[in-house]
Amino acid sequence: MPDPGIRLQLFLGPTVPVPAPFGVVDALMSMEVTNKDQDRDGFQMAFSLGKDTLLDYSLLSSGIFDPPSRVIIMVTIGVLPQVLIDGIITTHQVVPSNEPGKSTLHVTGEDITLKLDLEQKSETFPNQPDFLIVTRLLASYATLGLVPQVTPTTDVPIQLDRIPTQQGTDLAYIRQLASNNGFVFYIEPTIVPGVNTAYWGLDNRLGLPQSALTMNMGPNTNVDSSITFSFNALGPAAPVVSIIEPLTKVAISIPLPSSLHPPLARSATPSLRKTILRNTANLNPMQAALRAIATSSQTSDSVTATGEVDAVRYGQALRSRRLVGVRGVGDSYDGIYYVKQVTHRIKPGEYKQSFTLTREGLGALTPLVVP
Repeated sequence: MPDPGIRLQLFLGPTVPVPAPFGVVDALMSMEVTNKDQDRDGFQMAFSLGKDTLLDYSLLSSGIFDPPSRVIIMVTIGVLPQVLIDGIITTHQVVPSNEPGKSTLHVTGEDITLKLDLEQKSETFPNQPDFLIVTRLLASYATLGLVPQVTPTTDVPIQLDRIPTQQGTDLAYIRQLASNNGFVFYIEPTIVPGVNTAYWGLDNRLGLPQSALTMNMGPNTNVDSSITFSFNALGPAAPVVSIIEPLTKVAISIPLPSSLHPPLARSATPSLRKTILRNTANLNPMQAALRAIATSSQTSDSVTATGEVDAVRYGQALRSRRLVGVRGVGDSYDGIYYVKQVTHRIKPGEYKQSFTLTREGLGALTPLVVP
């Protein structure tokens, strides 16, 4: 148990995870879960090993950690439960020791998005829009508890013009279709263990920000050490995109639309770099514009903030892919940020959260943030 105010729950099982046996929970030494905004999430757990039999360690012989067993890690801070990860064990490592009680077992895995990336396929989807293709692909993973949240698209390919074709894993193709539409794709757990949202749509930079990360405010301070801010003027890049008019074969430049992300900073950093977007010649204007938006959005952030917060003082588990407020560091860097990555480190008596935040420039948009 990391703290009397925090309850940790561990679920294990080959298909449907169930609460872990007492012996497993009692042997848990530490745990680390990393949540990223677009890449797959990951986890690592360390257990103490003891030889209950003459021949082997009981945690190993039980087979409970044999890949690809499913793992769900949930924490409750106060009365608020949150699933940190719903994942699959991929590897385990045994570190024997000559000292009694010092042998350890390290269990590593990734979130259940991994299941979509295990089998390569060759499929065609004639006359089907991208969102319908994604919905069909996700439906085949209903046993994982996926609840699709798919944003509709309006572009319907005509078979005589082009046929959408999958050459690779379902995950690779879903992400390719997301990129084509200026979207992102990820799977994240809900508060119900075993139920997950499969999100395919615009980057989520709306909604009420999470409780503020606070410095220099006396008893309200909840950040363990200084938040480090980095301003990189070479981060933003303006993509240059053009298409070929099919009749005249003339190259037509497509004006760059504004980013679909709502502003988080008062003064956005102008783009000093320009990049040429490749493989757009045969696209129609809307498709080319969407590719430009996707590329611009991925390189628009010039400010990065990193730090660590104590979960007990903060009062909740910080979530990636959401907004969060920062206060107490001055007008230039106060305000709202997008949470790009959070690493949860849990061990007896301690629960720390390392974070990486980003936004597109300097200056707070509002004088206050949510406490």
